[in-house]
Amino acid sequence: MKKIIFTDKAPAPIGPYNQAVLVNDTTLYTSGQIALHPETMELVLDDIETETKQVMENMKAVLEAADMSFEQVVKTTIFIMDMNDFARINTVYGSYFDEKTAPARETVQVACLPKNVNVEISMIAVK
Repeated sequence: MKKIIFTDKAPAPIGPYNQAVLVNDTTLYTSGQIALHPETMELVLDDIETETKQVMENMKAVLEAADMSFEQVVKTTIFIMDMNDFARINTVYGSYFDEKTAPARETVQVACLPKNVNVEISMIAVK
């Protein structure tokens, strides 16, 4: 069974997709989040740390809308524009997880991201 997850505490989708889909009330698949502020829909691009924090806060809101938390995340994918930003992105990202129970992850440098942002993150979580 598929349930659409939506919260106004994260940016509204800007295309034909949903913030997340919960399957069988156990597995959550999130769409990628970028650094859009949910209230203004303006990008938060002050620096890579602030941008990454906004992405993670958006993701936190989506997880909470599904009655989940970062503790239940089993897999993440991080798309970045410049691998030279990896260490700074990783520091912010890592602050949201307990290192001992952190999810599996891949980080991929890409040619371009929506709205020309520097980082986009998606997650899979399991209750």
